[in-house]
Amino acid sequence: MRRAARWAGWAAAYVLGLIALVLSGAWVWWQDEPTARGTEVNALWARHQWVGEPHSDAEYRALGELLTRNRISDVYFHAGPFEADGTVPPSRYRYAGQLIQAVRKYAPGVRAQAYLGQIRTVDGHGVTDLDDPAVRERVLKADMALLDAGFDGIHYDFEPIYPDDTAFLTLMDRTRELTRARRRLLSVALEQPPLFDALQPVYKALIPRHGPVHYPPRPTGDFLRAIADRADQVAIMTYDVSLPTRSLAGWHYARHTRRTLELIGDRTTVFMGVPTYRPRLGWAEDLAVALRGVRRGIDDLDRPPKRPYGVGVYADWTTGPDEWARYRAIWLPSAIADSGR
Repeated sequence: MRRAARWAGWAAAYVLGLIALVLSGAWVWWQDEPTARGTEVNALWARHQWVGEPHSDAEYRALGELLTRNRISDVYFHAGPFEADGTVPPSRYRYAGQLIQAVRKYAPGVRAQAYLGQIRTVDGHGVTDLDDPAVRERVLKADMALLDAGFDGIHYDFEPIYPDDTAFLTLMDRTRELTRARRRLLSVALEQPPLFDALQPVYKALIPRHGPVHYPPRPTGDFLRAIADRADQVAIMTYDVSLPTRSLAGWHYARHTRRTLELIGDRTTVFMGVPTYRPRLGWAEDLAVALRGVRRGIDDLDRPPKRPYGVGVYADWTTGPDEWARYRAIWLPSAIADSGR
């Protein structure tokens, strides 16, 4: 018993020592100020009310000024979600035409995309079954109606999407044919990939994909490249980081920024998702940590990607004036941030 207790004590001390080493190493790494600045190609997820409810001209003008001042190039206006059968009732986006006209008037050059998604059926659980060809056809018809309404692109956010989802790749292929024929954009939101593809079997072993509980839907490098070859833009949902210190949360953003841009930065426009909502109790994630982490990740690149990149702000309904000011100060190129315009 004494020997077992002694070994348990040494093991606990060893584990605590490793944790202390990781925390101290991350803290030291986090102290260096990033040199990279952000870009003028950035996205924003926007609430459904913009297409579902009427707004005054003053409200539209204020929206245009916000987008222009913060160098938002693409806005994903929530226009869904899809019904189970793949349709989107037109009543759901009855004010889309007014919105799109206002964006073109007050924020010329900003692309308004229709943000569409649903819980994807997996193993009989979920809402929309993309494995059904008839459902995919109705999704495409809904896309066509939204493009006819004037949207500059289609932005998909189906969850969960696993790296063996051939039905989703088929939908992406068909949607790309549609958007390119109309000279519009196809964009997609995906979960962050695992830092190492070898972790996928570990996820599968620990959390079997059966019933309503699934292992995390992390795209492998190959799957992420396959998506990038089909999409004009890929937004990585890097947020919701359950880490206890700012340095660890910042490392999360830095590491994912570097890996994602190395994987697909030459193939498509990339937006790294950053949050403006309040962090969960006890966790260190916030907008300042996320933006600084993304900049550190850009610093770590051997060379800049060939395609444009930026951040995707999640979301307009959680972003107040203070957060926008913080975003401009930390992220936008120095000349723009310093001018305040």
